[in-house]
Amino acid sequence: MSGAVAPRAGPTNSIVDVAGLRVGHCTRDEPGWLTGVTVVLAPPGGAVGGVDVRGGGPGTRETDLLNPRNLVDRVHAVVLGGGSAFGLAAADGVMDALAHDGVGWPMGEPGHVVPIVPAAILFDLGRGGTWGHRPRAEDGRAAYASASADTVEQGSVGAGTGAKVGGFKGGVGSASVVLESGATVAALVAVNAVGSAVDPATGVPYAVGLGLGDELAHVGRPSATDLEAARTLAEAAPASAGRPGLATTIGVIATDATLTKAQCQKASGVGHDGLARALKPVHTLFDGDTLFTLATGERPAPDPVEQTLLMEAGADCVARAIVHALLAATSVDRSADGGLRLRSWSDAFPSAVSRQG
Repeated sequence: MSGAVAPRAGPTNSIVDVAGLRVGHCTRDEPGWLTGVTVVLAPPGGAVGGVDVRGGGPGTRETDLLNPRNLVDRVHAVVLGGGSAFGLAAADGVMDALAHDGVGWPMGEPGHVVPIVPAAILFDLGRGGTWGHRPRAEDGRAAYASASADTVEQGSVGAGTGAKVGGFKGGVGSASVVLESGATVAALVAVNAVGSAVDPATGVPYAVGLGLGDELAHVGRPSATDLEAARTLAEAAPASAGRPGLATTIGVIATDATLTKAQCQKASGVGHDGLARALKPVHTLFDGDTLFTLATGERPAPDPVEQTLLMEAGADCVARAIVHALLAATSVDRSADGGLRLRSWSDAFPSAVSRQG
């Protein structure tokens, strides 16, 4: 279309490009630990929320509340954490911190509020070497206290600390886009999938072609030597390393547009298309793949055509965030403590990294 403005990444190319949102991490990577918590905080008045759960092994909290049939239409934070079902306790710490600050669903009397904090967890138990080390309420409070609107730390932090994706180290990634309408859409994802984010034939991330402009132009194609070395290491790995186990990719899509609960639920569903563009296989019985959507309502409600474009952009943000998580992750070796040894994509394919300039 003549005069059309091409979509572009926001100033930080992360979820905090949606004005009013803040992100905080608590990273537990000391000896015996490899887990953490990530919190996405809505503006004090909350944001309209929705959710879509597709994986066969989910671990969630307050997702029924987000059903469009139900009363509460405001979310004050979303918690993403490791620790499997135990990790849902981290949301208690975020709730306590929000209530202390007077943020929550009003209950009629001054200071009487109930913070609405949906949560989802991924499986990372034992990866640091000690099975019982998992996030608790105090880790949720620490993530809340660290929250910032300035930037989003990515890679092996927060909920992505103990994450893996296929045979590589997983992590937290984020991405944003400003649409022609002026609306901002963004995503933050903790990538911990049974499936792979990398084409085994080339070593290139599946979703690298979705980059905006030169966003991912620095991602090179690994050499044949690196590919062969990676295959050799994979074949030599212990049989237990290839077990599916439990996994899960979880995340938050956000926009400054005005959406209803039903529209947020639909946006979450379309967002799962982004998982399918970046991971293979996806939504397995071993994954608890869950995506939330938050709409702050700072911009007008989109018409049906704009809604479609916005939701599709959210799916691409999810896929781009997965690539960012893969690239930002760092290798870890906890094998001496009985945990996992996981290489990052960058360490596995130095020939591709050398092209990053």
